[in-house]
Amino acid sequence: MQERAEYEGPLDLPDDYEPEEEDYGDPGPSLTDDILALLEDGKTYAEAEVAFQKSRAGFTANRLKGAIAIALGAFGVFHLALIAFTVGAVIALMPLLGPWGATAVVTILLIVFGVVLLRLLKGRIDDIRDAFSDGADE
Repeated sequence: MQERAEYEGPLDLPDDYEPEEEDYGDPGPSLTDDILALLEDGKTYAEAEVAFQKSRAGFTANRLKGAIAIALGAFGVFHLALIAFTVGAVIALMPLLGPWGATAVVTILLIVFGVVLLRLLKGRIDDIRDAFSDGADE
């Protein structure tokens, strides 16, 4: 107990503790070393980011191919449904108007509907064109 009474340092250090001498000869990494390490880390990050973006693009392309195939299938089914509706409308109108009259009425209605859709499409395209114009045409 006598030894501890004379000791004036922290009490949690072992009895045989000897502080290390401070070495001022090795200042640690230089600024140049830190900059080179930063550049190396940046290069590693860029390579990892490029690899990630490539894998994400591959995944997206794969999903896009599947989505296009499903969309084409849906378009085909809807197209067949519209053909069936058209044929059914002609058959339903034949007792009232005869075969030629029913065909004419259904054809005229489809042409009118198509023209309405084309005018809506033209309006949308004009809106897109106006959004990208510089305003000099006005």
